[in-house]
Amino acid sequence: MPPVNTGFVADLGTIYCLNTLRKKNRHTPFNCEGLGRRDFIQTGLGALGGLGITDLLKYQAQAGVKSNDTKCIMIWLDGGPSHYETFDPKPDAPSEIRGEFGSIPTTVPGVHFCDTMPKLAKSFDNFSVVRSIAHNQNNHGAGNHYLMTGSPTPVPVGCGAFVTFHPSFGSVVSRERQAPHGMPAYISAPRISRSGGPNFLGAEHAPFVISDNPDSKNFRVRDVTIPTEIAEGRARSRADLRRSLDNLKRITDQQAEDPAVAFDEYYTRGFDIITSTEAQEAFDISKEDEKVRESYGRNDFGQRLLLARRLTEVGVPFVTVYNGGWDDHRTLFESYKKGKIEKVDTGVAALIQDLANRGSLDNTLVLLLGEFGRTPKINKDAGRDHWSFAMSVLMAGAGIPGGQVVGATDVKGYYANDNVYAPEDFAASLYTKMGIDHQMILRDTAGRPIQLVNNGRLIKEIFA
Repeated sequence: MPPVNTGFVADLGTIYCLNTLRKKNRHTPFNCEGLGRRDFIQTGLGALGGLGITDLLKYQAQAGVKSNDTKCIMIWLDGGPSHYETFDPKPDAPSEIRGEFGSIPTTVPGVHFCDTMPKLAKSFDNFSVVRSIAHNQNNHGAGNHYLMTGSPTPVPVGCGAFVTFHPSFGSVVSRERQAPHGMPAYISAPRISRSGGPNFLGAEHAPFVISDNPDSKNFRVRDVTIPTEIAEGRARSRADLRRSLDNLKRITDQQAEDPAVAFDEYYTRGFDIITSTEAQEAFDISKEDEKVRESYGRNDFGQRLLLARRLTEVGVPFVTVYNGGWDDHRTLFESYKKGKIEKVDTGVAALIQDLANRGSLDNTLVLLLGEFGRTPKINKDAGRDHWSFAMSVLMAGAGIPGGQVVGATDVKGYYANDNVYAPEDFAASLYTKMGIDHQMILRDTAGRPIQLVNNGRLIKEIFA
């Protein structure tokens, strides 16, 4: 049987990048499916390492964009966080469903969260929780694609079938929205989710990845950190500048009549970016007040949220903060007690409050989700397994009412059973908030028409 034609072929550089990162990040949490062949396809040209500034500039040169004031910070809990141990506790359910944690009242009478989330419970008046998103894609790859794109994973029919994977939300926003001063329109930290790439939209809409830890004293943003010679004014000539800027990935345009001219163009634009006041200010998280940094949590996750706030405030339209390790098939309660959920509670509550304090919440959409929820019954390993039939999603900002619960699950949390929404509805709502027509028609690499979201309806409660 010949291989399925996906419309995307991973080049050797992309495969090398994926393999290198897999080895380099062997201690990084991966879910139970690991990293498979389909990741090469779904990631798109961005791979897990993303593109450098000059690469993005090259590919963005011919891309048309539009302007809109709303930005988005998507916080992705990879592996599937438990809805029971976050926003939808079932304190009256039997112990084998209820679990080891209790519930805690929020600022809205009658609404409770799991007691793992005290700070978010106290700030519930700043956001909504949708408890009734459900779908039927119960494995990581398919669930990830569904919730990262708004489209279920396509299934090939017959040998040689042409399968088109949808681009991620961030890549579509990159296509449709204006980035500030040539900066990337789509940024992801510290890596790309498996379906976070551009697919048929092309490399110009891959995310720029900030892999380093912003809580580190030696935090650097690749391709954007000014070399010492420039920062200290010791570069004597253009040749000196070029030698100093070796951290910028050099590219040549084989299609250009004069490759040297193309190189100079994108080199110069890249140089302009890394020496711009706006870019340097946005990436220099050390300029934040120490009390603000402490409020987010002095850890990699909390500081990435703070960096995301800084980036959206200078106009970057879409930032994903990736946080892995939520595939808790075993020792779920032990894992949560060790501080994993505390980082999320502290960081996300601080982000939403900080945006509100700074007057930025009205034009910043904040989303917190994974690919699905977890099974109602606790398994023999003290964990919960994959469960796509009920999940909770936090949604804040961009005019979304605070203190609102949308939909519900049954009394034991098995199924979303009231005001049920699908990932297509989530996608349609996200795009509408970002000023993008979710019914637009895209063209894949074969020129075939692809509707951005099929049959998506708005989650009306977040537009109240």
